[in-house]
Amino acid sequence: MNAPSFVNRQWFYVKRPEGRVGPEHYELRESQLSAALAHNEVIVQAHYFSVDPYMRIQQHQRDTYDVPHPLDIVQQGGVVGRVVASASERFAEGDWVYGYNGWQLYAKCHANELTKLDPEQAPVTTALGVLGMPGRTAWFGLMEAGRPRPGDTLVVSGAAGAVGSLVAQFGKRAGCKVVGIAGGADKCRFLTERLGLDAAVDYKAFTDAESLAAEIQRASGGVDVYFDNVGGRVTDAVIPLIKRRARIVICGAISQYDGGLDTPDLAPRFLQHMLFQRATIQGILARDFVHRMPEMVSQVAPWVKNGEIVFEETIVDGFEQLPAALGSLFEGGNLGKLLVRA
Repeated sequence: MNAPSFVNRQWFYVKRPEGRVGPEHYELRESQLSAALAHNEVIVQAHYFSVDPYMRIQQHQRDTYDVPHPLDIVQQGGVVGRVVASASERFAEGDWVYGYNGWQLYAKCHANELTKLDPEQAPVTTALGVLGMPGRTAWFGLMEAGRPRPGDTLVVSGAAGAVGSLVAQFGKRAGCKVVGIAGGADKCRFLTERLGLDAAVDYKAFTDAESLAAEIQRASGGVDVYFDNVGGRVTDAVIPLIKRRARIVICGAISQYDGGLDTPDLAPRFLQHMLFQRATIQGILARDFVHRMPEMVSQVAPWVKNGEIVFEETIVDGFEQLPAALGSLFEGGNLGKLLVRA
């Protein structure tokens, strides 16, 4: 007797983009996934998909921090879903789990690839945001590379995004004066009114790095810690404002991801300022702190449960919307963490 099966839908990454990524770089395929399970195998039905800037980094032609994402395989990414079949003592049908299952409605996984979630402790979507990879990036990036001290001035670019909004709040908790940089008046109001930042600068209101730098200087009075998610002209504007012994944390350069990593358009104009101020600059990746995830969760989860941390989510409905949602990251339309709900 044949085992029952699930009708699976999968987004395959089939064409490498040269600029903005979109649906034309993917192909939606349908297949049958057998429900037959080996020992310790589990089938997970996806409910929420994480959409992240790093996905576009992996689509560049050259090696970055990893080899390029292979063509003609399911797009990789984090997923929160529920167990629909299990041959593992660790998971029962109905359990909420996190896994790196990619853009597919159903995934057959080994139990060791999954993390059980407790919806009573925090909304399950937080496993893709504040209590997941973005939270890990923000916490360790700021606390270990940025080394914030009470009285420091912290400037955060991309401050209304998934990582930046958390960095800004962690900085306030560390006793810093925090200035957020974001695109648009609505996002800037979010930073000051919802997150309680000391100031917010709308980079879209300035046409050149010089005038942008003057506004950042007015708002900050100089920079002790710069947490950079953006790169480009925003970073060109910030670097001349650094103080002595400043710490610069390079988390991302989203302004350069639409093909710019293969053909960089910005020279190392900041190096003289690094020398003059004896500053340090450090790149950070979430993968470097995977083994310390429980440490971050133990610190941040109580804040989430008690409502002490704002974790804004932008949720797009529809599995079919995944490729377009990824492209939308580079238009700045999301507030906080961008998710697609199946």
